[in-house]
Amino acid sequence: MSVNRIEISKDGFVKGYGAVFDRADQSGDVIVQGAFAKSLQRRPPEKIRMLYQHDSKDVIGVWHFAQENAFGLYMEGQLLMDVQRGREAAAMLKYKALDGLSIGYSVKRAEPRTKSGVRVLQELDLWEVSLVTFPMNELARIL
Repeated sequence: MSVNRIEISKDGFVKGYGAVFDRADQSGDVIVQGAFAKSLQRRPPEKIRMLYQHDSKDVIGVWHFAQENAFGLYMEGQLLMDVQRGREAAAMLKYKALDGLSIGYSVKRAEPRTKSGVRVLQELDLWEVSLVTFPMNELARIL
């Protein structure tokens, strides 16, 4: 039986969406396009940490590119293949045991929650984008 795999290059290159716009996540937050614009001007991609499961002690890679497009926050980076957890993450990605992305941020500007529980996030300060098992937004994934 063959397992559907993600091809991971020897240098650990990865790309995907850390956030998706205009779609409520599991907590009822909706991020709008432009929410990361000021943060990305202040903090270049290499200063946005690539963590494993949002654990600040588990840096597993570096981001080289971060940009908003019509779909969401697109990221490109590289797993640290010299680090054990980086190699482990690459192996988990290869077999799709892990393929989620999730952002760590602080809210700078948001609309209050509606009666339905939705909160619109208009400006965020992005600190990190993690590889995770269960992303809050189901569409935030490694491509």
